[in-house]
Amino acid sequence: MMQNPKNKTYSPLEEKINIYSHALGFIASFIGTLFLIRKAYLSGDMAQMVSFGIFGLSMMILFAASTLYHRAKEPDKRSRLRIFDHAAIYVLIAGTYTPFCLLTLPEKTGLIVFIVVWVFALVGITIKLFFTGRFSLLSTLMYLFMGWMVIFIIKPLYQHLSTEGLTWLFSGGLAYTIGAILYSIKRIPFNHAIFHILVLLGCFCHYMGIYLYVS
Repeated sequence: MMQNPKNKTYSPLEEKINIYSHALGFIASFIGTLFLIRKAYLSGDMAQMVSFGIFGLSMMILFAASTLYHRAKEPDKRSRLRIFDHAAIYVLIAGTYTPFCLLTLPEKTGLIVFIVVWVFALVGITIKLFFTGRFSLLSTLMYLFMGWMVIFIIKPLYQHLSTEGLTWLFSGGLAYTIGAILYSIKRIPFNHAIFHILVLLGCFCHYMGIYLYVS
């Protein structure tokens, strides 16, 4: 059953950065999704429409959950929203894989990776919702494993995605990974705000890779 985890506190300035950075991320992801959907609509490709829609929705869910969590003041509400904030990370990871799985990779390989990554996401979300506050290390390892599972499909990606597309893809993964490392080092001032900015950067890189090179 979902329990309330212990709330973390941030300085007023850091919390403002946390709120406004991901509020900006939500607005940007909403606008970006409209451009993705327009591109898919003009192509007449339903798979592209669905894939881009899932990716766009996953971005909006992540940034909305994060913004609402950091805006919340009442402890119980803040605790609940923190759970959804962390669960939304799984949604974003799986959502980012989706266009590459359904549009770039060979059909069989793409479908297998699509199923695997969404199963991992559902398991992770279940842990966050029903085993709140437990298995924290497992959750972190799942985030990293899901994100870098791409190395297992690097050969077909290299064969079907341009060098520029791969550069955007791995740049995004690197930004997320650096952000996660800095987030874990609590003695760094404003480490959570820095993490938020690197999440924005990672999401931007993946968006550019998908918009420009996935079709």
